[in-house]
Order: sequence, then structure tokens, then C-alpha cells
Amino acid sequence: MPRPRHRLVSTCVGTVTAGLLATGAALAAPDDEAPRGSDIAMGAYLGYGPPGVARIPYLSHWLGGREIRVGHTYLPGDQWAGVEGDVNFLADWAEWRRAEDDRMFVLNVPMQARNEDRVPDWQVAQLIRAGAEGQYDRHFRKLAERLVALGVPDTVIVLGWEMNGTTYTHRCGPDPEHWKAYWRRVVNTMRSVSGQEFKFDFAPNRGTDAIAWTKCYPGDDVVDVIGMDSYDQGPGRTFEDHVSQPYGLQQQVDFAKAHGKEISYPEWGLFRNGDNPEYVRRMLKWIEQHKPLYHTITDYCPHGVWRCKQNPQSAKVFREALAGQEPVEPTPVAPTPVTPAPVTPVPVTPTPVIPSPVGPAPVVPTPKFPTPEASVPPVAPAPQVPTPTPTPSPEVSVPPVEPTPVEPTPVDPTPVEPTPVVPEPVSPSPVAPSPVVPSPEVSVPPVLPPAPSPEVSVPAPASPSPSPLAPKPQPQPQPKPEPKPQPNNSRQWCVPLNFGEWLNALVGNQTVCVRFDWGEDSGFWPF
Repeated sequence: MPRPRHRLVSTCVGTVTAGLLATGAALAAPDDEAPRGSDIAMGAYLGYGPPGVARIPYLSHWLGGREIRVGHTYLPGDQWAGVEGDVNFLADWAEWRRAEDDRMFVLNVPMQARNEDRVPDWQVAQLIRAGAEGQYDRHFRKLAERLVALGVPDTVIVLGWEMNGTTYTHRCGPDPEHWKAYWRRVVNTMRSVSGQEFKFDFAPNRGTDAIAWTKCYPGDDVVDVIGMDSYDQGPGRTFEDHVSQPYGLQQQVDFAKAHGKEISYPEWGLFRNGDNPEYVRRMLKWIEQHKPLYHTITDYCPHGVWRCKQNPQSAKVFREALAGQEPVEPTPVAPTPVTPAPVTPVPVTPTPVIPSPVGPAPVVPTPKFPTPEASVPPVAPAPQVPTPTPTPSPEVSVPPVEPTPVEPTPVDPTPVEPTPVVPEPVSPSPVAPSPVVPSPEVSVPPVLPPAPSPEVSVPAPASPSPSPLAPKPQPQPQPKPEPKPQPNNSRQWCVPLNFGEWLNALVGNQTVCVRFDWGEDSGFWPF
């Protein structure tokens, strides 16, 4: 059939248009009013989510302004939530579809969850029977309701695609009869939703594959379109083989005509034979000849001709056939929006490269805020100067505390016993602070002196400062120091006598005092 590229005289446009409507012929508009090429609805799979929507105008520009009328995406089949359409990107595709009346939204819908998990045949057979019994109807009802709510009730649904193969869990081979019953339930369930206008596309792989696809055909009343996925791969080495082989392209066309159905090509493209411009040319010619409802090339490597740069000859054939124009060089424009996304993290990675702080990190001044100073290399010696200064400062304060107890060391027995003088005399209270044994530690935690015995015993393991104080009060018998303390300049030395706990209770606390006759000027008096 000749291509619709005849130039029409401008004065006869109205007459010819009326003739076309009357005869049903499909001729394209004049060359000066629209780009050359067939007006069959075409598109490309450019990505399942918003990036796929965003690439459509770039593909149109690459084709010389040709309108991309088909938006094609897939629902994820890993979980039932995906099959139900519980995905955000459906809203983006619905918005693109509603923008123009002549656009078409094609959605591949899995018939099973775990659709690419290589489920064995015996389990697939069980899942098929469960679907035929209506156990999964609710999932497809939710999908239909979501599509109607998004304003795309006329979506073309490619249900259970490539069912004659072995790849997907929704394959037909393990139980063809129940599979057909399952298909019927899905279609009838989705058609029961108010407002729907869905078209259901039955799209097997080209060729026999695991089972003849005609054995899976569910019936004319539940199928609207008979599609076929046809890549440049076996069975068949040449395009003639693709056409004439059993269950190939010719049988698809003949079967659809016999059943009064339109045809489609939801997936086609390069695969096994590299850059194959002859296959692209022949496939486009076949599409032009048989006028499918739509066709979408799979445009990513190795199948594609626009985004995949490893097929330049096939890309040239595809472009010339659909646009009829020389390359316009907008090809780099499409990847431009995609490439900057990964470029942004590249500068981010060098930023965290901070070897300078790593050097000062082991230096002790980090907790004392020398980190910012250490980050500058010239200031590196600076932290070394302050380090000795602050570090000894707490330790230097300790030696002055130690000499204070050193002075009363000879008198240590006398004041140590009377230190916790609890009796009635008021004079011992000033004497207790004079040796001030606990005072150095009291300066660190001021809370310890009020109740040393109960509180020191509990937090002793937690804080190192009270731990040395714990042994002093415990070995010394603190509750029974009754003798009065002697002043520092006294010549009399009194020592309490301890007869045991029960004898002391009878006799009472006794003290032996010895008087020294040394004079203050004798040189022997220690104070």
C-alpha cells in the first residue's frame, strides 16, 4: 500500500477531504501542513514514571515535531498494591493523557503478584485457579476505580502480556483453561466499575514460545485488541521468518481479522542482532501496511533507537520513516535534563573530603574546642602550647591540697579521731574544719560533706573523686570519739583508751593524757 505522501492542490483540499471521509481512505495531510509519515498512533516506552512523561516532548522534537500520541507504562507486579495502581506515577500519566483528546494511554497490568520471581509451574497453576475462583477480583476492581477517578477511563489495558512465554508468573502454560477463566473474571470485574471505557489488549510473544498463544485466547467478548510483542530475536532469523512462522506476524493479522479485532504492537525493537536497520525498516513497513491501533517501540538499550546511542543506523531509519527530515541535532537535549541529576552529587562528594580535621582529631584538644584552631595547618603548633597549660592546671591544684594535710601529719592521730566530734561541746566544730581533710574533696563536689556515708557509698563507682574518701570514714570508728580535742599549742597529749565495746559501756570512755614540759623556746615544740 503506497505511503500517504501525495501532494494535494490547495484549491482541492476540501473536495479531497470529503472524498476521504466518504471512502474511508487514510491519507496524510499535505507535507506543508504536517510532518511526513503515517498518522497511526505511535509512541515509545521511555520510562515508567514521571521521567518517561517528561521525555515525550524531546522525542517529538527529535522526530521533527511529530506528535507522540501514545503514552506507555507498566504497573509493578512485585506486590498486589502495585497491581491495584497504588503508585504515584499514574497521576502524571493521567494528566498527560487528559491534555489532548486524541492521546492514548496504554498500561501493562500484571495478573499476579511476584510476577517476575520465577515461580515454579505447579505454584503458578495454583495461583491461576485461585484467580479463576475470584480470589483476586478486589485488586482489579480497585485498579479500575483508580483509573476512572484519575480521568483515564478509556485506558488501553495490556493484561497479562506475553502470557505464552515463561518469564512471568501470570503465564498461561501451566493451566490454559483456568487461565482463560481468570482473564474473563478480571475483565468482567473491571468492566463492572461505573464510568469505565477500557479496551483490553491480548498481547502474546511472537511465535510459539512455551505454548501456542491461540490456546490462551479467552474469547471475543473479553478481548478488544489482539496485540503482539515482536523483537529482533528468535524464533526466526530474518524478518520473513517473523512474518511466516507459526503464530508469527501474519497469523496475528489473520486471527484478528477472523475475530473482528484491531491489532497492536505494544512492544517492538532491537534485541539479538545489534544495530539492525533492515529489521527497523521492515517492521515500520509492516506497521504502515496493516494499520494497527497503535505501536510503541521499547526505547532503551539494547532495544531503542533514540535514547540508546549504540544503534545509530537503526535510529536513522526510524527517524527518516516517521519524520522524513534530516537530523536536527536535538538528541543531546533529551539526556541533558537527566544527566544534571547525577552531576549534582559529584561536587557533594569532594566537600566532605576533610583530611585536615582528621589530623587534629587524635589530638587531645578536640574536647576542649581546639578543633577549629587545629583545622588550620599553620595553627598546628598553637594547640601544643595551650595543651600543657590547661592539662596541668587541674593537677597543679591538687598538690596545694596535699600540703595542707601534710602540716597536721604529726598531729594526724589527734585530729583524725576528734574530726567528726558529734558531742555537745561547740569548740570541736571549728577544730574539725582546721585539719580540713574532706575540704579538698568538698571543693570538687560540694554536695558530699552533708551526708558522706549514705551518698558516697552509692555514687562512688560512678565518680572517681568521692572514691578515695570512702575508706577514711569506714576504718576509723567515728561514732565514739568523745575526748576533747586539744588546741594546736597545747603541751598535753591525750589518747583515748578502748577496752572493747561492752567494757566501754560499763567503765565509760577513758583517756590517758601525757604532759610535755618542753618550753616554747626550747626548739622542740613542733607548733
